[in-house]
Amino acid sequence: FETCAPSHSAARVKTILSRYQENRDILLNEEQAMNFFYSIVAFFSTGGIFMYPILIVFAIGVAIALERYVTLSMITKKNQVLWDQVQPVLSEGDFEKAREMTNEDESTISQVLNMGLSLQGTVRRREDIEIAMEESMMEIVPRLEKRTPYVALASSIATLLGLLGTIMGLIQAFTAVANANPAEKADLLSASISVAMNTTAFGLMVAIPLLVIHAILTSKTGDIVDSLEMATVKALNVFSRRARRLASAEA
Repeated sequence: FETCAPSHSAARVKTILSRYQENRDILLNEEQAMNFFYSIVAFFSTGGIFMYPILIVFAIGVAIALERYVTLSMITKKNQVLWDQVQPVLSEGDFEKAREMTNEDESTISQVLNMGLSLQGTVRRREDIEIAMEESMMEIVPRLEKRTPYVALASSIATLLGLLGTIMGLIQAFTAVANANPAEKADLLSASISVAMNTTAFGLMVAIPLLVIHAILTSKTGDIVDSLEMATVKALNVFSRRARRLASAEA
């Protein structure tokens, strides 16, 4: 029993020390998080009135970007689902079933394919069907690109608002320095310039992510348009093969 007591005491002390270390790490992390939060608040509050328009522009840009991303993602998913179902039917030459499938679906790819399927069998020339499907594409593409340019516009506006805020801040700084004590002019000018630069920094912090988001949305829209063009070409090739077989059979 005497030999066991020191080992139990050592284990207990070790447990207490480990818990103390864990609590200390938690408190340090919370303190760092609070300091970071307070620094952001101080950065925003010292930036002047132009920080608020930049924040509003950022909120509008993010809202548009989220709406566009969700919409484009849903369109991509619906197009892929329908194409996976229609492609085997088209390859088999069952155009009536494919026509029924596209009529019942509301995806963008179904609109393009339905335009071609509605003319298949009634129009001999491939060019006529291709023109009709391209006309349907011209109606769909503007809907895909809708509101996406506003994200890039929000990025440009945020940058310009940041620069405008800095210029106005510098004007105020030089005006204040002109009437200040000569001994305090250097310190007052440097402090005023650092505060005025906050708006430019915040404008760039808003503009750069919005530009990246705009590039992502543009790429996503381009992928959808490419998939529609791919489906159009494959459908036209199927129609052409079917027309050649019918022509050879009649001959």
